[in-house]
Amino acid sequence: MGRQLGRWLARRLAFALVLVLVLASSSMLLTRLAPGDATSELIGRGLSEATLEAERARLGLDQPLLVHYGQWLKAFLRLDLGTSFRFGRPVGELVWERAFNTALLAVSALVIATLVGIPLGVLSGSRRGSRTAAWIGHASTVGLSMPPLLLSLLLAFLAARTGWFPVGGMGGADVAGPWVVVADAAWHLTLPALALACPLAATLERLQSQALAEVLDEPYMRCARGRGLPASRLVWRHGVRVALGPVLSVYGAMAGGLLSGSFAVEVVMSWPGLGRLTYDALVARDVHLVAGCAVAGGFVLAGAIIVSDLLSWFADPRLRELEA
Repeated sequence: MGRQLGRWLARRLAFALVLVLVLASSSMLLTRLAPGDATSELIGRGLSEATLEAERARLGLDQPLLVHYGQWLKAFLRLDLGTSFRFGRPVGELVWERAFNTALLAVSALVIATLVGIPLGVLSGSRRGSRTAAWIGHASTVGLSMPPLLLSLLLAFLAARTGWFPVGGMGGADVAGPWVVVADAAWHLTLPALALACPLAATLERLQSQALAEVLDEPYMRCARGRGLPASRLVWRHGVRVALGPVLSVYGAMAGGLLSGSFAVEVVMSWPGLGRLTYDALVARDVHLVAGCAVAGGFVLAGAIIVSDLLSWFADPRLRELEA
């Protein structure tokens, strides 16, 4: 069992490293190939052509694409992500600071979506055809039809009109004391987390409902029901455990959805995370910073996929038999 799990993890880790390298390389090359560079915003300041060329040489942008990529790749293999053109700081420090904020937002959204979506999916899946299941299905349809960008714009508009929640930012500027800081951060976190969590909760509800309905229709479940097993025990102690397998298997893909969704939410809500940093890097044509953000995103996505597969491995014995 231990050796089998070790081989399985080794294959997943190798895939994760390849994924991160491909994402980072693609981001770096595409940013270099895009029109303009980090000196484009200096053109309107009336600087001479010689000054612009000197700045491009200082940043290493005068080198051929493959030469620049080769130098970046050597540094990357030494775990050196370079220096940001815009901020003048090591990319690793910038990405690490912003990655914590994005992780806080993503984990909060995932927890909210799980606590809401899974129980609603169990409720609708175990009561197919009832009015309760119909209302839950309608709510899920609405949630699925509202992407995080649209929902964040709507929530920002409501916050501006009502004043119940802050429109943007992360807070912490004029507060003192640890508990006050935590409460202020949670207050600012509420709307961005809801914008990400609502579509995700609707997805989890649909998946859980369908999976549980299929499990409850299995012959062994019908047999247990016929032998007088209470419905609540049949659903919560037996049906849910089996039906969680398909849901756990998509958690990795949902992490990718959180990353792409958080990009728009962070820009709209002014949340200082990786999404906002990536946007600033793209606008400034900051090649090293764009690649560094892609590295962080690749690690998050690969890690989420590995955790999702690991949960499915322990939850479903059939997967262990396939990998044997």
